[in-house]
Amino acid sequence: MDIFKVFTFEAAHRLPNVPEGHKCARLHGHSFRVELHLTGPLDPHTGWVMDFADVKAAFKPLYERLDHHYLNDIEGLDNPTSERIAEWIWDHLKPALPMLSQVVVHETCTAGSRYRGPRAD
Repeated sequence: MDIFKVFTFEAAHRLPNVPEGHKCARLHGHSFRVELHLTGPLDPHTGWVMDFADVKAAFKPLYERLDHHYLNDIEGLDNPTSERIAEWIWDHLKPALPMLSQVVVHETCTAGSRYRGPRAD
């Protein structure tokens, strides 16, 4: 069974590694939308995979580091693309949420990224 919980946060950033003159090199902000997906068995007693309140509690420390902050100042997000943000969230959240199966980051209504963990090559 798959479940998901959606969060939103506001933050500013700039992308330092884009070509000269690229608009994303300038300071700007987004209303980011994050989807945390978890995969696990359906508990026959509770009727759920996990309590959504537990997902929210696990994400809260990361939310507080991201919301209304300049992302480039956060350790590990010096180049805060949506791809890097998704990977950063995964790396920081997976220990607390072992059933985490996917992190989706929307930086706009029409653009974002999906991270399913490191590839096993």
